[in-house]
Amino acid sequence: MKEADFDTLIRGATVVYPNGADEADIGIRDGVIAAVGPDLRNGAKTTINARGLIALPGGVDTHCHIEQVSGAGLLNADTFETATRSAAMGGTTTVISFAAQHPGNKITDVVDAYAKLARKGSLIDYAFHMIVAETAHGNLEDDIPAMIAKGHRSIKIFTTYDKVRQDDKSILDILAVAKRDGALVCFHAENDGLIRHMTEKLLAEGKTAPKYHAKSHPRMAEIEAIERMCRFAEFTDSRIMIFHVSTREGAQIVRASQKRGVKVLAETCPHYLFMTEDILEQDNPARFMCSPPQRTSDDQDALWDAIADGTISLVTSDHAPYRMDESGKFAHGNDAPFNKIANGMPGLETRLPLMFNELVSKGRMDLNAFARLTATAPADAFGLTRKGRIAEGYDADIVLWNPDLSHTYGANDLHDNVGYNPFEGTTVRGLPVRTLSHGRIVVNERAIEGLPGEGEWQPMLLPE
Repeated sequence: MKEADFDTLIRGATVVYPNGADEADIGIRDGVIAAVGPDLRNGAKTTINARGLIALPGGVDTHCHIEQVSGAGLLNADTFETATRSAAMGGTTTVISFAAQHPGNKITDVVDAYAKLARKGSLIDYAFHMIVAETAHGNLEDDIPAMIAKGHRSIKIFTTYDKVRQDDKSILDILAVAKRDGALVCFHAENDGLIRHMTEKLLAEGKTAPKYHAKSHPRMAEIEAIERMCRFAEFTDSRIMIFHVSTREGAQIVRASQKRGVKVLAETCPHYLFMTEDILEQDNPARFMCSPPQRTSDDQDALWDAIADGTISLVTSDHAPYRMDESGKFAHGNDAPFNKIANGMPGLETRLPLMFNELVSKGRMDLNAFARLTATAPADAFGLTRKGRIAEGYDADIVLWNPDLSHTYGANDLHDNVGYNPFEGTTVRGLPVRTLSHGRIVVNERAIEGLPGEGEWQPMLLPE
């Protein structure tokens, strides 16, 4: 290589590889990692002194609701600009959000509309899951296959919720198309009948407060639906992903299915690992409402075991932000019953620091496990073939972490547009201080430098 061959040279970081970590330099050219090794001698236009810092692959968050209209007609609090700003501050450099179809929409039109929003606002790279609410009118036969062929190879299905849920026949039809054309089908797996039954029962008993939300989504609703979706995947020989596993039994079903050879992956989220259902007893509990709800400490133990043995291979945010006002959580009034309060919490910015604190700072697992759960495995699962690793030829999506920097989260200290932090009062040790996307600095010394519209769409290249 000739002098000044690199655009950027990161010097002296502890570089986390897929199977180890060593002090090394990283040379970046044209947005790609061009060289990794000790004491690179080549010149560079820009040199970053990273001694004492940890270089990790940029986080890949594959479960984000951004600028999305929910099935109930509510718009998320975050735009692509505010969401990806928050993501970058938290060390994430790629997001997969949802292109949410509603009845009467064509999937091709839906994806195009979300892509336009992302091109305008995103500071970092992005891809899309197609939420399928309607298979008629050519969507199943024409539009979904066309989108898959263009690189949108992830389909999201709800087994509950009015307007978006699919019945068993439609689910099997979608799985067959995904199997034929090479797509991954992701499930929000809860039994609709059980949720409806419990919701009606609780409301009839006058139990309308937000704290009853957890009882309205009984654990059996998740257990039954995960089992059924795994059996459907087994029947069709399709690849599936179970989103946000929250129960011991759910993890056990996934584990048993994997042992049978079912092509099922699973994720969980920080709010299931760090919160239990009693959080809904706190003041202003609507801010913690999500679906499935938080569970018990026993479920948390089972989820950590499932992470340790690889049953659950991804930890994502399920960033689903609504403001605590009439535009979001309280669109039906401050005294609305639990079933009329929007579900979801912000999580893009807190996901990685919470996991770093637990895995690395507290010593539960190591740096490689952290990188695998939050970057490598998500990238691999969705065919983002240039993401999730620090290695030659991969995109220079690199985050420099200060392992000794601590922060106690405040009431409203995130960089999104949500207005509150559900992890207020939690102290984390280890924070990202500099975030690079394609070698371009997005966050510098915990200050945003990236611009809206600089992110790029990433096609999914899943294996045949």
